[in-house]
Amino acid sequence: MCRTQRPADGTMRGVTDVQPAPEPASHAAPDQPADPEVVPATPQAAAAVADDLPRLEHVPDIRLIACDMDGTLLDDEDAVHDDFWPLIDVLHERGITFCPASGRQYYNLLERFEPIADEVIFIAENGTYVVRGGQELSSDCLDRDVARALIDVTRNLARGGADVGAVLCGKSSAWIERTDPPFRDEVDKYYHRLQVVEDLNAVDDEVLKVAIYDFVSSERISAPAFAHFRDTHQVVVSGEHWLDVMVAGANKGTGLRHIQEALGVTRDQTMVFGDFLNDLEMMDEATYSFAMANAHPELAARARYRAPGNTDNGVVRTIAHVLGLS
Repeated sequence: MCRTQRPADGTMRGVTDVQPAPEPASHAAPDQPADPEVVPATPQAAAAVADDLPRLEHVPDIRLIACDMDGTLLDDEDAVHDDFWPLIDVLHERGITFCPASGRQYYNLLERFEPIADEVIFIAENGTYVVRGGQELSSDCLDRDVARALIDVTRNLARGGADVGAVLCGKSSAWIERTDPPFRDEVDKYYHRLQVVEDLNAVDDEVLKVAIYDFVSSERISAPAFAHFRDTHQVVVSGEHWLDVMVAGANKGTGLRHIQEALGVTRDQTMVFGDFLNDLEMMDEATYSFAMANAHPELAARARYRAPGNTDNGVVRTIAHVLGLS
């Protein structure tokens, strides 16, 4: 099992080069109060604020923003709002680091954020792979025997009639053995580097996680079949149809914590956005945690604040409002 982390002093141990890019600027600043009251930031701002936007008593000194993709930053058409790109420019000018935090593959995120890849830090594969400036900041890999066992469970589910397929998520590529068009259509959305093999258990790669796509319901069908792995591994329902199995303790929250340590940023200087169960731990690592209006009830209960839904450009509008940029 690989487990690497870049220390806060900037040196690297167990580093894997991924794709060169300049490192983004970052600046730490003093802590802010841990539990602000929910009131307007200023009378002028309050007068112009829509009812669905959160209200804070002050403008927090945010230095780090981590944001889920599907159901959060992306709308239901898998698109980023046009207002996002100028907002990123403003955040960068202010020394605020933006982190896409997703169950998606690193190379998928890199392609989508290619114009600003040198300004962001990627939390990929549900926190098992964190990349900054083209270099690995941290990673958590599955033991190959465990990965094989997970593949075998998926195959047994399929033999029993479940409409499921596995994706072996490696550092160099994602790998599949199921190739029918409906399955490929779903997998291709999230994996930019993808290879087809006859036997997943014969793949030679460092495995970050095993993802299972369930055409019916990951929560009702697949999750019970992998329940016996919960004692030793992280088993998370990451979407209506996706289930991910990773190293114990690996999640978006731990990935975010690695970044906070590297940048010297505190929880009080961190803002996060999410909508589903794979965002739960990330909510715990930020004072300013926002659940989207469309969030899973359990995630909504975990977050401190609410943001408008993903179809209402909720992330961009909330950041602009809370930071006084609107």
